[in-house]
Amino acid sequence: MTNTPEKIVYTAVAHTTGGRTGRSTSTDPDIALDLRTPVSMGGRGDGTNPEQLFAMGYGACFQGAMGLAAKDPAAKAAVRDSVVRTSVSLGPEGESYAIAVTIEVRLPGLDPAEAQRLVERTHELCPYSKATRGNVPVTVRAVDAL
Repeated sequence: MTNTPEKIVYTAVAHTTGGRTGRSTSTDPDIALDLRTPVSMGGRGDGTNPEQLFAMGYGACFQGAMGLAAKDPAAKAAVRDSVVRTSVSLGPEGESYAIAVTIEVRLPGLDPAEAQRLVERTHELCPYSKATRGNVPVTVRAVDAL
């Protein structure tokens, strides 16, 4: 299934050179990052890697989508104080690599079963979750502590 926007309201643009050992820049506002291969993959690890950027973006998007998923006042309060930890893992798959994602969410003050329902509903609504659905294994779970 393809999730096509009804209308484009924002477009992020980045220019990247050199791949995992290069540089990436964006505008609106200007951001420039040196890209480096992680030490565990034979690199120097002295820069940012694409998996870190994906984890940060997915986490921010997921936390934002929780606001849409939270319907009752207790859930809205928990979302305000929530913490999202997004882990993006990279490993061999066929001739190249593939990623897997784990999203853990701490929702203080919310019943564990209700917290898990909120996290699962958020996973249905989050644009990053929609983009990865059916192609990237994503595990979402509410946790007591991070």
